[in-house]
Amino acid sequence: MSSTSSLFSYRQYWAKRFGTAPVLPMSRDEMDDLGWDSCDIILVTGDAYVDHPSFGMALIGRLLESQGFRVGIISQPDWHSKDAFSRLGKPNLFFGITAGNMDSMVNRYTSDKKIRSNDAYTAGGEAGKRPDRSVIVYAQRAREAFKGVPVIIGGIEASLRRIAHYDYWSEKVRRSVLPDSKADMLLFGNAERAIVELAHRLAQGEAINEITDIRGSAFMTQTIPDNITVINSTDVDQPGRVEAHGDPYLATPDCKDQPAIESDNVVHFEKRRSKLDRHNTVIRLPSYDQVLSDSVTYAHASRVFHLETNPGNARALIQQHGKRLVWLNPPPQPLSTEEFDRLFEFPYTRQPHPSYGQAKMPAYEMIRFSINIMRGCFGGCTFCSITEHEGRVIQSRSEDSVIQEIENIRDQVPGFTGHISDLGGPTANMYRLSCKSKKIESSCRRLSCVYPGICENLNTDHKPLISLYRRARSLAGIKKIFIASGLRYDLAVESPEYVKELVTHHVGGYLKIAPEHTEQGPLSKMMKPGIGSYDRFKEMFEKYSEQAGKEQYLIPYFISAHPGTTDEDMLNLALWLKKNNFRPDQVQAFLPTPLAIASAMYHSGKNPLKSISRTSENVNTVSGAKQRRLHKAFLRYHAAENWPLLREALKKMGRADLIGNGKRHLVPNWQPASETSATAKSAHKKNKTSYFANHKTAVPAAKREANKRPATTQKAHKKRP
Repeated sequence: MSSTSSLFSYRQYWAKRFGTAPVLPMSRDEMDDLGWDSCDIILVTGDAYVDHPSFGMALIGRLLESQGFRVGIISQPDWHSKDAFSRLGKPNLFFGITAGNMDSMVNRYTSDKKIRSNDAYTAGGEAGKRPDRSVIVYAQRAREAFKGVPVIIGGIEASLRRIAHYDYWSEKVRRSVLPDSKADMLLFGNAERAIVELAHRLAQGEAINEITDIRGSAFMTQTIPDNITVINSTDVDQPGRVEAHGDPYLATPDCKDQPAIESDNVVHFEKRRSKLDRHNTVIRLPSYDQVLSDSVTYAHASRVFHLETNPGNARALIQQHGKRLVWLNPPPQPLSTEEFDRLFEFPYTRQPHPSYGQAKMPAYEMIRFSINIMRGCFGGCTFCSITEHEGRVIQSRSEDSVIQEIENIRDQVPGFTGHISDLGGPTANMYRLSCKSKKIESSCRRLSCVYPGICENLNTDHKPLISLYRRARSLAGIKKIFIASGLRYDLAVESPEYVKELVTHHVGGYLKIAPEHTEQGPLSKMMKPGIGSYDRFKEMFEKYSEQAGKEQYLIPYFISAHPGTTDEDMLNLALWLKKNNFRPDQVQAFLPTPLAIASAMYHSGKNPLKSISRTSENVNTVSGAKQRRLHKAFLRYHAAENWPLLREALKKMGRADLIGNGKRHLVPNWQPASETSATAKSAHKKNKTSYFANHKTAVPAAKREANKRPATTQKAHKKRP
């Protein structure tokens, strides 16, 4: 395995003499203006090109530029032929392919598999500017355009498909994206270390097929080096007798020097060193054919995969795909604070490429005045893809770096009015939080640092974040700093001083948090804290809001149809919402994303949070369209269009006592006349809150007599400037 070199320790490539580009070129004319005859690296992305550190291609492109390479961008190319992939000419080193900041399937389809009408990462919000499974399509077209040029895939879409994975949209297990895209290499996670090392090694003349030791990389191979010890996934986590149709781990020529004996359909090795060097060990996952045909084996493979995600102790993984193996090296080592800071010091324009003119770009408009202060998440929520992509180790910027970026926005970005829209990241309040011991951190194999409770080894000190907030809002020209990233409230309550600071100075009338559910069944499958943690935070929030003389609201997010959720769970959640005067408008239905633990639950009906076997815990899954609609309807119990479905369900559940016009009833026994709809639609329109677009939301309803027909307005909220 290659050593972890400092990100900025490499000697710059000779092309540094061309200097820094005002924006990375997207045309031959721009290349000519820069004096370039060719690009060393061409990055292809499914997003519009915005030269801002929140957009992956800009960050990676500017990083490679800082290493001396000439980097071009092909943004949202016409994928129907190879022509658009030739417009910058042949790259000297490689094509870098990504679907963009979002998975292309999540970007295009709702959780109900309906096509979205817009794309936040496209100029004008126009839909249809990228293909389904963009990484596969782009990689194949790039290969057609210039045969022999290495094709490297990466970004969140490739990361989440690096091994065989359940695909919600086709409802089957698909192969790793590597053989489907025919790419030479996949770089998973935040790939700064990997892509810089790869670029320099290719520039020095190494062949792409000889570069097999970069952390955070995956590739196809037919052989396993002689010095590598192969162990089966069953030695990492014993699943019991999971294959009724033969041994899933037959001995192969790669491990013939370790005679195998069969027991209970699992191969064990007679001769095994008591302690194996992790650097020279690879774990054999069940093959693609095995996980395709057996969902229980798939759940086992998912469990083992997630047990090998800590960069401090993870081992390489292999998975058979036909006659070849997908080889995954261990995850990349996190960036140091100094390295992370440097990523934000590049000469970004912080604006869309000039070629888009005055067209608005929704994703850019949302983040143009926001600042990323950290990455990673140790929460381990099973439905979330952050951990699979960014890892559990928190990487934080220095306070000075964040302050400098705020000043740059204030002084350089057009349209700035003194309001920073967010200081955050995947989670608002994990800044500078880490394990108290590096030794413990490097050996830990827990999937979450905060579930089922906060680990005693976790540092939960919020003082560095409080200091950052105070310094940031004291800057000249800064009127208000909002915190818009999701808050981990079970951590926040460990620091009342932080909650007071947040509530007093950084809430713009409302604060979003995500309890996700009230019932222990689904919460235990999400790895989320109980509703008691929410109640503790709510008490603090209201106390400090009152002390500050502010009328402010908590906006709790909830999710429907998550594995482990029953109809009774959703009913209890609906009753909780009604009791607390919440009327969610847009709600989030569970969407099984590739590699997520919850997706393995959804596909297999098993719980990968525990050892897997035929007789291990079964997980209730909500997969039928009608039941998914019902679960969403419980969240929007107040919407008249949901009342017929809810009445039917309540009767079947033996809870017809909840149908009526009294305070204790969930839905009325009357129904607006069909197509009544001028009033109903008008009410629904008023209830929509535009600043929660594309999110699941809930806002407190105005106090009203429960035995009257639903009011058509909600209590007004202060809106952000």
